Amino acid sequence: MKRMSRNIDNLIPEHLSTKAEFTIEIQQVCRISQQPDADTILKWATTVLEIESTGLQLELCIRIVDTDEMRELNGKYRNKPTPTNVLSFPAEWISELPVQRLGDLVICAPVVNQQAVDQGKPIEAHWAHMVVHGILHLCGYDHNNDVDAQLMEQREKTILEKFGFDNPYEVKL
Repeated sequence: MKRMSRNIDNLIPEHLSTKAEFTIEIQQVCRISQQPDADTILKWATTVLEIESTGLQLELCIRIVDTDEMRELNGKYRNKPTPTNVLSFPAEWISELPVQRLGDLVICAPVVNQQAVDQGKPIEAHWAHMVVHGILHLCGYDHNNDVDAQLMEQREKTILEKFGFDNPYEVKL
């Protein structure tokens, strides 16, 4: 299913200030070792939203799950009955409301940690990448073609640099 890209700058009601406000809920259904704490995830998410939104009041839920829950969600919504690293579920926007629900982000802790190990990346850097990647999807970015993928990857790299993380797409030998 193809979603329309969101231009969130055009949704700013005139009565809102240019200072964005966010409500971010972190649901940690799964806790495993080396998983970042909620404050760290919140810092990453807030930074992405500060960069991508201009004056919007946004709500976002980030749910950290195990492989069973992710397998079920990926099977139900993407017809792929295997766990994946991250899923983004954009919410429908109602322009008349002062607060917009951006959507839900679901991250599979065991998959993210295993991918980091398999790819030789620091676990924290890979977690940050998954948070950034997922929220960018909620903001309308995609990677369905080369042009869109390049734009999204550049945005990810720029944001991850702010946290002191390397380019997640660069292979280190």
